[in-house]
Amino acid sequence: MSRISAGRGLLALAAGVLLAWPASAKTELTVYTAVEAEDLKRYAEAFNKDHPDIEIKWVRDSTGIVTAKLLAEKDNPQADVIWGLAATSLLLMKGEGMLEPYAPKGLAALDPKFRDQDDPPYWTGMDAWVASVCVNTVEAEKNKLPMPASWEDLTKPVYKGHVAMPNPNSSGTGFLDVSSWLQIFGEEGGWDFMDRLHQNISHYTHSGSKPCKQAAAGEVPIGVSFAFRGAKSKAAGAPLEIIVPKEGIGWDMEATAIVAGTDDLEAAKTLVDWSVSETANKLYNEGYAVVAIPGLAKPVKHFPEGITEAMIDNNFEWAAQNRKRILGEWQSRYDSKSEPKS
Repeated sequence: MSRISAGRGLLALAAGVLLAWPASAKTELTVYTAVEAEDLKRYAEAFNKDHPDIEIKWVRDSTGIVTAKLLAEKDNPQADVIWGLAATSLLLMKGEGMLEPYAPKGLAALDPKFRDQDDPPYWTGMDAWVASVCVNTVEAEKNKLPMPASWEDLTKPVYKGHVAMPNPNSSGTGFLDVSSWLQIFGEEGGWDFMDRLHQNISHYTHSGSKPCKQAAAGEVPIGVSFAFRGAKSKAAGAPLEIIVPKEGIGWDMEATAIVAGTDDLEAAKTLVDWSVSETANKLYNEGYAVVAIPGLAKPVKHFPEGITEAMIDNNFEWAAQNRKRILGEWQSRYDSKSEPKS
């Protein structure tokens, strides 16, 4: 064969390879999340309008389970991005060297509370959720339950068997409750409070929104949950009163980070850039009343007044550093009333 014919053969082969290569080849990102399942489709669709070349493969579960999964995979990470996990969990992973620092485009527009303080930051916030108590007014009247005004009220004998709350090993809302009580009442006082509250607990759920959903449905009179879920259920017609306990309330934020070692760093950066955009923050506002970009959130119907003033000065670093110890202690004391895991 001549050099000319050989060259033509190679060109033909190359052309065949190019023709065989899919014109719309997408980068697939594995994204771990604890975002409410009903929101994931909206997020992905909005992101793909701007970036059709990146496909999101969601791995979703409750905060505690996602956190445990990520830690178990520390030496062989399977995720590229974490989009929507409690900041306390991401602080824990930052300490383990599991996150890739990155300053996304649009970072300067965020409220300073909604970002890691390192430069570049290891994580950026999306939205915040705050603790509250959902009370079904019909069930409360039926059971002759007074309207609680404080966390301490929930330990009174009249509420025995009428309260549900999330298990902090499974739920980020549960963990913010427990870690905030230990800050509000002090370590000794916090465990004493939880011992007394446990006497009145009907069951512990594995979802932060479930106690309020159960209260809305009349399955339990009182659900310790988060405020936006209560407002959403009340707007849908549920006979709920949303209580902000007078001692103060715990809170946490959903946040986003790149997993160190990802094979698709540029695509991961593109997703994180989008996660702090105005478009994304407006989507977050459909599920949360407080978002990362100041002044962007629209008022939420039935969202209780006085939330901002009631939010404690939450020590996220302390909560992250003591997470394992707190969860172990809680498990040994109270897990007997947890619902079976599905």
